[in-house]
Amino acid sequence: MGFFDIFKKKPAAAGAETGPQAGEQTGSQAAAAAGGSASSDTAAAAADERGQQELNAGLERTKTGLFARLARAVAGRSTIDAEVLDNLEEVLVGSDVGVETTVKIIERIEARAARDKYMNASELQRMLREEVAALLEEAHATEGNYGLDAAPGEPYVVMVVGVNGAGKTTTIGKLAAQLVKAGRKVWIGAADTFRAAAIDQLQVWADRAGATMIRQEMGSDPASVAFDTLQSARANGADVVLIDTAGRLHNKVGLMNELTKIRNVMAKVIPNAPHEVMLVLDGSTGQNAFEQARQFTQATQVTSLVITKLDGTAKGGVVIGISDRFHIPVRYIGIGEGIDQLRIFDRHSFVRALFGEEDHEKD
Repeated sequence: MGFFDIFKKKPAAAGAETGPQAGEQTGSQAAAAAGGSASSDTAAAAADERGQQELNAGLERTKTGLFARLARAVAGRSTIDAEVLDNLEEVLVGSDVGVETTVKIIERIEARAARDKYMNASELQRMLREEVAALLEEAHATEGNYGLDAAPGEPYVVMVVGVNGAGKTTTIGKLAAQLVKAGRKVWIGAADTFRAAAIDQLQVWADRAGATMIRQEMGSDPASVAFDTLQSARANGADVVLIDTAGRLHNKVGLMNELTKIRNVMAKVIPNAPHEVMLVLDGSTGQNAFEQARQFTQATQVTSLVITKLDGTAKGGVVIGISDRFHIPVRYIGIGEGIDQLRIFDRHSFVRALFGEEDHEKD
């Protein structure tokens, strides 16, 4: 986001030569400014196009599987009838959208088809695109803080949770790198003290990102690590704190209780911390990701989601289902191994990547 200078005209001094007043532009200056603005707009448009192409590539396997099934579902059909809707339901469930969300989409499309009477396969695709976009939650992302609602004054604390293997450590590293790139001071707390490898891996990511990491010995109290991290972050004027936690087995109540302890300790250092509890889910696990989301939302107040590994799976529909089912915004999606391939989630770009480039208004 740019900053705009506001110039006020000043009256010309007595006897001064007539000409451009302070803040006024000559024709050449105006042309140069216009050219600069046009160039900036062109660069922004090119960046958006590159971003969309990368997202398209990352979701290619999901798109290919979805379109192949859709093509079979509507083959030889000129109207949307009960059989087409049954086939569509099978397609969506097979794409890991989830039963509850699939039923909701089918009911909406059925109502529209009954109202408009005649609809063909291309209109079915358009309706599907619109209904999916409507179901997805907004991420409320602020690009200046790479998707976080951080504000000056107090460190913005994010507690990252999820099972082992979902991509928590990688997500923290990539997020830290993007925040540092945006000029933010980032502290990372290595509160996964059950595995020495987890601490070492996080240190590698912190060093790569240019973030400060607070760690203790393996087996230390995770809440103690979180406490020390927040104290250090507050004393050193950090902007964002990312707290890693152990890869909780979502069916282990005792381990889940540890999350509550960490939250309570952090709130003693910074009131209302953590400001965000971010659940990382592996998109390639399909329906198992739903179960993890259910267990974690019961155990702690999850406020945002990260869906990782979407580039290696045809189960990208899980993003739609989880967002709708739990009414939690998807903050980021992972579409590759690169440090810049943790993307701020934009539902419209996501829908375009799945269903094509047809324009539709943002609501």
